[in-house]
Amino acid sequence: MPEFETILYEVEDRVATITLNRPERLNAFNSQMQRDVLDAIDLADADDEVRAVIFTGAGRGYCAGADLGKGAATFDYDRQTDEQKAERATEGRSTDDLSWMRDGGGLLTLRLYEFNKPLIAAINGPAVGVGVTMTLPMDVRLASNKARIGFVFARRGLVPEACSSYFLPRVVGVSKALEWCFSGRVFDADEALAGGLVRSLHEPDDLLPAARALAAEIAENTSAISVTLIRHMMWRMLGADHPMEAHKVDSRGIFNLGRGADAREGVVSFLEKRPPEFSLRPSEDLPDFFPWWDERSFA
Repeated sequence: MPEFETILYEVEDRVATITLNRPERLNAFNSQMQRDVLDAIDLADADDEVRAVIFTGAGRGYCAGADLGKGAATFDYDRQTDEQKAERATEGRSTDDLSWMRDGGGLLTLRLYEFNKPLIAAINGPAVGVGVTMTLPMDVRLASNKARIGFVFARRGLVPEACSSYFLPRVVGVSKALEWCFSGRVFDADEALAGGLVRSLHEPDDLLPAARALAAEIAENTSAISVTLIRHMMWRMLGADHPMEAHKVDSRGIFNLGRGADAREGVVSFLEKRPPEFSLRPSEDLPDFFPWWDERSFA
C-alpha cells in the first residue's frame, strides 16, 4: 500500500478508506493534503478491486478547514513568499500570471465529482470550511453525534469555495444553504441531520462500522458498471433542463447494459436465489456511449 504524508490509505474487503491524518492540527487542509487526496482518489479509481471509498479523519476531528498557520497571509497570494507561491502554482504556469489561479478545494471536489465509485463521508468530529465543503460531492454523509459543522467563510472575509455554491444548494436547498453561509456559524450534528446535510447520526464508536456496512452492501451485491453509470446519471441530471435528457441516457444505459454479462448474471442469480457474481470492470467494460457529456475545459 502506498504511503502518504498527510493521509492514510487502506483497502479492505473491496472498500478503500482515506483517513485525513494531521490530528495535531485537527486534520487542517493544506496543499500537501490536497495532493495526497488527489493521488489517493486516482489510485482508488484505477483499482477495480475498490468498489467504494470512505473518507474520515484521524483523532477527534474530521477536518478543521484550511490550515491557518500562515496567519494573515493564509489566503493572500500577494503576501506569500516565493516558496509558498511556487507551492500553489499549477505545474508549468508562471507565478507572475494570475490567470491560472484556481481554488485548491475546488480542484479536489471537481475530481470527486468525476469519480467512478460511491463516496461516503464518515464525519467523526469538527468539519468546517473546506472540511465540510470537500464532502459535498460525496454521495452519502454520515456523522458522529459529536460532530460540529460550519460554513464559516463570511466570518473570515471570504466566500464559499470548493464548488460549494454549486453543490450545497443541491444537497440541502438554496434557503438552508444561504442561511448557513450568511451566518457562518458552527452548528451541531442534529441541525446537520435536520437540514439534510447528513444521512444519519451515530455514536463515535459506531460511525465507521455504519459507513463500512453501507459500503459492504454496495460491494457485495451490485454490478460495478451499474454503480458507475448510476452515480454519473444522478449527479449530472441535477443540471438537466427537461426529463427528456434523463430518458435519453436511461434508454442508452438499459440498451447497452441489457446485452451485457452483468445483466444476464443479475437475472439468473435472482432466479437461482444465489448471490450474484458480477464480472464487468469499470476500467475496461464501460459501454461505448460513456461518457455522454461534452468535454469541458478548465484552462
